[in-house]
Amino acid sequence: MSVTAADAPLLQGLWELLRGGTDERLLSPYFTAGCAFLTHVLLCVPFIALDALACLSRRVRSWRISAPPSLRRWCDCFCRVLFMYAAAVLPVTALLQNLRSPALPDLAPTCWRLFVEVFASLLVFDLLFFLWHIFMHKVPWLYRNIHQLHHLHHTPFALAAQDASMVELLSLLLLALSSAWLVGCHPLSETLFHLLNSWMAVEDHCGYDLPWALHRLLPCLGGAPHHQNHHSLKTGNFAPYFTHWDHLCGTHIYQRPQYTSKNLR
Repeated sequence: MSVTAADAPLLQGLWELLRGGTDERLLSPYFTAGCAFLTHVLLCVPFIALDALACLSRRVRSWRISAPPSLRRWCDCFCRVLFMYAAAVLPVTALLQNLRSPALPDLAPTCWRLFVEVFASLLVFDLLFFLWHIFMHKVPWLYRNIHQLHHLHHTPFALAAQDASMVELLSLLLLALSSAWLVGCHPLSETLFHLLNSWMAVEDHCGYDLPWALHRLLPCLGGAPHHQNHHSLKTGNFAPYFTHWDHLCGTHIYQRPQYTSKNLR
């Protein structure tokens, strides 16, 4: 069945707003990397606020599953992530953008197509990352030279979601782009997938077991407790978001992370 603007008027209006009457901004070699970095930082802001409130609120501290980072850790992490984006993500995304078709579709996807493409992309990315993640842990050279930097955060926090080596950060970018390409996403679906991917990564590393977190609403997700166990034990919970691959492969572990003053980097 063909897709027309009448199928999803709200999505069509959003798509036309994003396009802004011209494709030049969306096709800029700097747009993707700039938006990705800005999105990551903005998604971390609520957790910076929670870390500040933790000193004053017993309720906020009760949600915390690992020690909050110091201001210096936040600043050091921000500088490393900024450097990685400037030195690696920006030139690679610029190159990939030049290889993509310069034409954008006139019509937005239907709501159903948007949902299917985003959900399918998350599932594909989850599988690809699960395999790559196990590989990095099981091959000592890969762990020492690529993945170990990320595991310096024994107790991760939101901004640390993308604090990784240059090779690992680029590999995650390529896995995300490949997932959307394999699914055949509309650009609007791909944009929403990348936004959700960024949010879920930040939430996994945030160090809070919040009552309204996604893993509370969807039991198929592991969330921050699941990923905290991975950083602490390094022997399981290799899937980034969903838990089915860890259950099927016998790598799922559950142990309520304990928040103690010794859980520092």
